[in-house]
Amino acid sequence: MASGFMLSRGAASLGVHCQRLCRNISLSQVRGKKRWMRAYMAVMERKLKLEGPPPPTPRSQQPNWDYHAEVQAFSNRIQENISLCQLKTAFVNPCYLQAEQKRRLELDEGAETTALALEDNIQLSEKGEIFTKNFLSDWCRAGFPNLPSDGVESIVGHLTSRSLFAHVARNLGMEDLTLNAECPVPDEVLHSTLMAVIGALRDSSGAERTGFFLRDFLIAQLIGKDLFDMWSVVNPMGLLVEELTKRNMPLPEPRLIRSAGASTVLPLYFVGLYSEKKLLAQGPGETLVAAEEEAARVALRKIYGYTENRRPFDFSPPQQHQQPLIQSLSSN
Repeated sequence: MASGFMLSRGAASLGVHCQRLCRNISLSQVRGKKRWMRAYMAVMERKLKLEGPPPPTPRSQQPNWDYHAEVQAFSNRIQENISLCQLKTAFVNPCYLQAEQKRRLELDEGAETTALALEDNIQLSEKGEIFTKNFLSDWCRAGFPNLPSDGVESIVGHLTSRSLFAHVARNLGMEDLTLNAECPVPDEVLHSTLMAVIGALRDSSGAERTGFFLRDFLIAQLIGKDLFDMWSVVNPMGLLVEELTKRNMPLPEPRLIRSAGASTVLPLYFVGLYSEKKLLAQGPGETLVAAEEEAARVALRKIYGYTENRRPFDFSPPQQHQQPLIQSLSSN
């Protein structure tokens, strides 16, 4: 009887001691998802479906942003020495000035405070566009002397298109630096901004450095691009006849070289074009007419020097010290 009483009293004292000990110890949370997380995520997904994604926020309205440092970093990133004043002007679009002026007028500020000490990039953009088109036209005529004027205009039009300029500008990080009223920045605004940057580079560093910039970032976009993807020719056989007539060569004669699956759903024909009993080109097609047109395009690529296996563009700098080195080695 006494032993049972002593055992129950000891168990009771041990329980009181454990309770006091647990009060003094703060239990940490275990790893894993919390119970409230599933309901919270379901509510957020439902809200996203109803309201849609939030509007994009310009980088200038986010924390940790220094516009002056970013503009200077852009100049160093493209490895060009451009005046910071002109470079900042190149990023200011007229729509931004109009929107900022309207916003300040809505705040009922005075005429002195609402005036902006900024200049838009219209003049720089016009200068850059003129220089870019002239430089690209001269480069195309020098690189492809047999290419007609229509082909040169098509290549220049492709290199100065809005989509290509917007692609180059976004990859250079110009979208965050462009001062614009809309977000995200439209392609036409990026086009005019990159033209303004080219104009600022032309005024700061001269025509030679600006030509190197266009060569590195615009002409390089021609790599892997087919000629007739940029130049739409409706009648390639007629154009080939004109080119052969200019060169006093006989007219091309299309001949069926080989075919496969002519009686199936997917036939394949190879047509060759002969002139003076010599094979000019051959091309495949699902029909004889399509194969003949493809063969004419292949022949035109050979005439203009814009073939797939042509020599790559030489973008390396001229080696000025190569000739004196050869002379010194030969003298020894």
